[in-house]
Amino acid sequence: MALLITIECINCDVCEPECPNQAIFMGQDIYEINPDKCTECVGHFDEPQCVQVCPVNCIPVNPAHVEDRETLFKKYQRLQAQLAAPETPGL
Repeated sequence: MALLITIECINCDVCEPECPNQAIFMGQDIYEINPDKCTECVGHFDEPQCVQVCPVNCIPVNPAHVEDRETLFKKYQRLQAQLAAPETPGL
């Protein structure tokens, strides 16, 4: 389950730096979460860090991206492998 930032977001800037997968970014009006990078902090922390720091409680589970913990962990492993892979010059 990727998370989703709702319109209640006040753009306080506290969630973005807390995301270990760099899934949170500034959208057109409010912060957004890239569901391909969001693991709900599985692999990093016991609870989603953005949810922990959000002062207005505007980060629920994204109903369009429901994933179980095992799937989230596999996504975490894939993201970590991409980070660890050496870049090929010229590509």
